[in-house]
Amino acid sequence: MNDSPPDVSTGFLAFIAFTFLALALWFLMRNMNARMRRMSYRQQRAHRGSDEPQAGPAEVEPEADGGTTPTDGRRDDGSPGPA
Repeated sequence: MNDSPPDVSTGFLAFIAFTFLALALWFLMRNMNARMRRMSYRQQRAHRGSDEPQAGPAEVEPEADGGTTPTDGRRDDGSPGPA
């Protein structure tokens, strides 16, 4: 009777899988940092020269006819918008 536990190791394939996942994560983080930096530069360039903040949805002035037109082309009362 052999009561010793069997020799089990993770193996070479597990090492390769872990290395692949670590490299994929490193490339994804690098790409995300570059995109975030680019977004920051674009935002700074857009706001450069303007002292006023951008208008939010509540600050938009209504149209001349008294109502606002949503993005789907319909007016607030549900009637179709201009053709």
